Amino acid sequence: MKIDILNIQGKQTGRSIDLPEEIFGVEPNNHVIYLAVKQYLAAQRQGTHKVKTRAEVKGASRKLHKQKGTGGARKGNIRNPLYKGGGTIFGPKPHSWAIKLNRKVKDLAKISALSVKAKENSIIIVEDLAIQTPKTKEFVGILKNLNINVDGKKTMFITPEYNESVYLSLRNIPTVDGAMLSDINTYDIMNSNFLVFTESAAKIFTEEPVEA
Repeated sequence: MKIDILNIQGKQTGRSIDLPEEIFGVEPNNHVIYLAVKQYLAAQRQGTHKVKTRAEVKGASRKLHKQKGTGGARKGNIRNPLYKGGGTIFGPKPHSWAIKLNRKVKDLAKISALSVKAKENSIIIVEDLAIQTPKTKEFVGILKNLNINVDGKKTMFITPEYNESVYLSLRNIPTVDGAMLSDINTYDIMNSNFLVFTESAAKIFTEEPVEA
């Protein structure tokens, strides 16, 4: 699919990039997209929640009273879960929420996500930025020239490599995230209303073997 390259004023430069159909034109597989997003969100969970069992709470270990002859129910020690301050029965323990996905499944999910955005016409290619001094106001102006409303739409700005001036310019905009092409994942793609590739980042799809 061909996409025109825009300049920072939002006007056509007369150049275009033909993005490979193998990545941007496949029939999206919604299930693998779901699995990849689920894996990403699961990996964000710390899994550090913990409560104390009766073996870990404070309290004497002596038996409260003798087993028989009191007329009351038998009792163990004060750390019994039925008592205030006692341990918790079957409470949460630290563990990992990580989900394993095969490499091919993750690749298919990313390709499917990119194809979804391509079908929605949510992919924009802009000429490489030459920002010398980081300025958020200047970056917001560029996005507005591209008809992107930074107040209501989430945008992923993608560069081929780390560009400090660009990332310092966009980091204070709540609805805009920046990432290198090699770091984007299915969740980032699906969580964005627009994907803005710099010209150099988009050309990687045409210069390298077809991969996600």
